[in-house]
Amino acid sequence: MSRIAVIGGGPGGMMAAVTAAEKGHQVDLYDSNEKLGKKLYITGKGRCNLTNAVDIGDYFDSIVHNHNFMYSALYSYTNVDFMTFLEKNGVPLKIERGDRVFPVSDKSSDVISGFKTALKHNRCRVYLNTRIIDLLITNNTVNGIVLENGETRSYDAVILATGGKSYPSTGSDGNFFQILEKSGHQITPLSPGLVPINSKEDWPRDLQGLALKNVALTLYKKTPKGQKKVKSMLGEMLFTHFGISGPLVLSLSSYLMGNTKDYSLELDLKPALSIDQMDARIQRDFLKYQNKDFGNALGDLLPSKMIPVMVALSGIDPAVKVNQITREQRQKLVACFKHLRIGIAGLRDFNEAIITVGGVNVKEVDPGTMESKKIKNLYIAGEMLDVDALTGGYNIQIAVSTGWLAGNAVK
Repeated sequence: MSRIAVIGGGPGGMMAAVTAAEKGHQVDLYDSNEKLGKKLYITGKGRCNLTNAVDIGDYFDSIVHNHNFMYSALYSYTNVDFMTFLEKNGVPLKIERGDRVFPVSDKSSDVISGFKTALKHNRCRVYLNTRIIDLLITNNTVNGIVLENGETRSYDAVILATGGKSYPSTGSDGNFFQILEKSGHQITPLSPGLVPINSKEDWPRDLQGLALKNVALTLYKKTPKGQKKVKSMLGEMLFTHFGISGPLVLSLSSYLMGNTKDYSLELDLKPALSIDQMDARIQRDFLKYQNKDFGNALGDLLPSKMIPVMVALSGIDPAVKVNQITREQRQKLVACFKHLRIGIAGLRDFNEAIITVGGVNVKEVDPGTMESKKIKNLYIAGEMLDVDALTGGYNIQIAVSTGWLAGNAVK
């Protein structure tokens, strides 16, 4: 039996603690907050989308960075394994649209209670309001931790699962990245992930509060050869007081690397229609409303709040009669529906980011055990790793799968 310290009381840390304890180790779980799972409490607006029920082989399509690193973890501890674990610990689950898995109660606190039940059953000792400020490392081997009050405690192994830098109010302040860097680990630059976007233009802000469904959003990057398409997605988005948000925007934000000003977005309001079909549809509406002013002729095609904005973007006088609009003007309107450009002024900060992009270089971590290749008996799990995924429960599954692998591998 070894003495194990797990630092971080999120899903990755709690799973690592339970798994190591099940193997017979004495486990101490540390968290700087007053309660476990503080970030889980606010996940999915408090409902906690805890995993995704798609076939585990399909997970890799939703992992944005370093998906190959995750093969051992996800196949060793699958979404089905995690769902079984929660239900065994008193958390009934349900599957909703997009194969997203939630507790039946819609309460994230029930998920945390499930973890607490498992921790208690396996006699894990939990230390809350306890901040760890350093690791004790001798000859590239970890052998203990340093508490904020200067006290040192000896351990045979340490599992780090302290999260990234998103939602720092929940305790994920990125402090351990500096400690690992000092110990020889390379940290891939950190940036906010699954985060809203500030727009360059004012018109998205004029639409604050408007949600759009079944639209397509495409991310482009400026290159010496011109605009390169990065990623295109279908779904929902939201206009805000600073620009744009919603599931589509959050997912695409994780593909922005480096200077965000090199990127732009293109919105297709009617992705089911081709350019020609869009033109034909507008012509039908123009025939229907041929004697109306242009500003009053778009009600069948757009939400009312969006009509003045689209009229302005088209450059067509809102007072002109529909039957006087030229073919050239109509084609410009078609372009507004199909190719509406949104410039990116930057991302919102870590306070609004769901996850962190970047982290510990995965080349320096054993993918089969989560043990550091730089420091013996040190294991790294969850959001600390340079692995991130789209919305839909994938990121929590990454945390628990890597946590399980670390807890299972610890010697």
